[in-house]
Amino acid sequence: MNSKVFMVIRIILGLLLLVFGLNKFLNFLPAPEGMSEEAGAYFGALMSAKVIPHLVGIVEVLAGLALILNKYGALMALILMSVSVNAVLFHINLDPEGIGPALAVLILNIVVLYGYKDKYKDLLAG
Repeated sequence: MNSKVFMVIRIILGLLLLVFGLNKFLNFLPAPEGMSEEAGAYFGALMSAKVIPHLVGIVEVLAGLALILNKYGALMALILMSVSVNAVLFHINLDPEGIGPALAVLILNIVVLYGYKDKYKDLLAG
């Protein structure tokens, strides 16, 4: 992958993560409207356990900073996959209308993982 294209994608993903992660603490983005009752119940349960949203927010902020600064980006892209996949699965099952941002983060995350593929060679060697 072209290094400049990879840098742009990495920074875009980092900025998205930084915004979504900081929103977990500062609540500057409006809450999504029109969620199904099941999605609202699930989201409400997650929010009532204060640890989960803060942990996800910390992971998103750290991953965003790592990707923007290109320090430990390969590691954070791996860790971020669990958050990305979980967000997409949530939207597939409970809130299909709001899947756009989650799907964008997952696709960008996969592209970034591919861009860091050389960093994973030793990890994946048998």
